[in-house]
Amino acid sequence: MSEAKKIAIVTGAGSGIGRAVALEFLRNEYQVTLAGRREDALLETISLAEAFKTNASAVPTDVSDPNAVRALFEGVEKKHGRIDVLFNNAGMNAPPVNLEDLTDEQWTTIVNINFNGMFYCIREAFKMMKKQSPMGGRIINNGSISAHAPRPNSIPYTATKHAVTGLTKSASLDGRKYDIACSQIDIGNAMTELAAKMATGVPQADGTIKAESMMNVNEVATAALYMANLPLDTNVQFMTIMATKMPFVGRG
Repeated sequence: MSEAKKIAIVTGAGSGIGRAVALEFLRNEYQVTLAGRREDALLETISLAEAFKTNASAVPTDVSDPNAVRALFEGVEKKHGRIDVLFNNAGMNAPPVNLEDLTDEQWTTIVNINFNGMFYCIREAFKMMKKQSPMGGRIINNGSISAHAPRPNSIPYTATKHAVTGLTKSASLDGRKYDIACSQIDIGNAMTELAAKMATGVPQADGTIKAESMMNVNEVATAALYMANLPLDTNVQFMTIMATKMPFVGRG
């Protein structure tokens, strides 16, 4: 097996989309640092990489803690000397309660992880990428279809995912002088444990409950790998990848 060609960090790598992307990177000879809150879940992801698991390391990280994020990137710098790709993926949702019933704690938790955490990771990636040689790197933010249109009772998730688009645009502009390419992948109805309920029925804009079409999460991983492998003078600024028949395009 040839030596890994790029150094990557994947946040939220213990399950779902983060797990799928981490595995895809590993199978394509990346050295991958997997970050997430639960070490056991990260180690489970690594075990699934089989022959490529020697290229992986697990770093338990709460992205809502700027000190933890700083330690994550410092560890990667110490071990590898650089970072080529950040898949900025960690996120969560609040319970689907009525807007007026959402608690202060639920709101703050989602903002701290989905928005503040993503910024902390972008900031630390910038610090490394601008000083390494060769300079530069790639940041891919997980935006979600919710960066464009909400589901019922999802205001903290929707608001933070809209905010991710602002982070992506600003980081894209501010990263140019350092050869940092920043992009966003907006994902709709990928089959993960978290999203499996959509196949049986979820609330629609008209108040009904309907099952929705799903897609294989591995298709998301393939798309993320394509974005990651581009030369730094080329960027997929925004990509929407979704189940073809999900109720996104059209009237709700």
